[in-house]
Amino acid sequence: MTTLADKSIHPFRICTPQGELDDLHERLDRTRWPDELPGVGWAYGIPRDYLKELVQYWRYEYHWRAAEAALNEWPQFTTTIDGANIHFAHIRSPEPEATPLVMTHGWPGSIVEFAKVVGPLTDPRPHGGDPADAFHLVLPSIPGFGLSGPTRETGWEFRRAAAAFAELMERLGYQRYGVQGGDWGAGISREMGRTRPDQVIGVHLNLLPNSAATQEPDADELDALSPMERKRTLASWARMQQWNRDRQGYADIQATRPQTLAYALTDSPVGQLAWIAEKFKEWTDSREYPEDAVDRDQMLTNVMLYWLTHTAGSSARIYYERAHADYWGTPPEPSATPTALADFPRDNFIPLRHIADRTNNIVQWTQYDQGGHFAAMEQPELLVGDVRKFFRKLREAATG
Repeated sequence: MTTLADKSIHPFRICTPQGELDDLHERLDRTRWPDELPGVGWAYGIPRDYLKELVQYWRYEYHWRAAEAALNEWPQFTTTIDGANIHFAHIRSPEPEATPLVMTHGWPGSIVEFAKVVGPLTDPRPHGGDPADAFHLVLPSIPGFGLSGPTRETGWEFRRAAAAFAELMERLGYQRYGVQGGDWGAGISREMGRTRPDQVIGVHLNLLPNSAATQEPDADELDALSPMERKRTLASWARMQQWNRDRQGYADIQATRPQTLAYALTDSPVGQLAWIAEKFKEWTDSREYPEDAVDRDQMLTNVMLYWLTHTAGSSARIYYERAHADYWGTPPEPSATPTALADFPRDNFIPLRHIADRTNNIVQWTQYDQGGHFAAMEQPELLVGDVRKFFRKLREAATG
């Protein structure tokens, strides 16, 4: 039984012991580097020369204390929900009528992803926006990830996380609110809207689960589509084939043997960096290096939250828990909550409207010509604009 004491919310500040940073620097200095085949680029994984340069920067030029201070400018808290420690930032808007909004990250992300969108969303006035579009932001760390980790028991998949975040919003006193997310944050956000339509006014996503082509489309399916959707369907299937051939391996490992992986990533900061930085190259709208799409210091701060909290393994477990849940392999359950998708072209999958409409109440679907998986980092202005537009539309519909 939950008691009043169990529901208490505690202020939190990041305060990293200097010994942790000294240990990191020592490990970086003592890195054992593997060999590398000549001329293979990114085909076999993250290139050694690039990673060496990135590690040099991490060791001698990146400043964690500055990043720590910037994160501590956000009011942060912890609370215990369903036996797990839940960390979250809660940034209230100066606009009293602001809309509460939960923004949820994914893997290998963190609340660091949202650094460039917090200001414009919470306080539109100084950013050239309409104060009517303001939001009270709640940025939780997924159980097992970063400052919400590690988890202490099995079973923390995305549906359980969705229930925990709904409980968090109730504790904060928000009866009606919106949700937003990509990657695992998209699954969590959609689930919150699906299961709690009386609380969630709208679901804004920059990745829509279960909306890409997962098998080769047949002639009958293609004939029923418009020429544009037919072309998009073939492109979606081609990208899915590429994903299955070249990019699915990390997820298979994390869904089957996350503990074995955890030993390497928890012991080697370069291993942890390589495991994450590769995704910031492959999943973004970048040309040659991750920094073509995302800020280098912001990416390293994200890596630091995994390293300092020792959560490489516990964050990976969300893949295992979903793959071994009773619902795994079953069709998605329909959601009636109004849903928006901001579709960025270099995300991992190409979503299809005719599939999405089967199980989602899509009221806004916007395709952009730049950006990838980490939308809040890559294209913060586009994401902010899309979020504002969606919830403005919902407000106008509610007021007639």
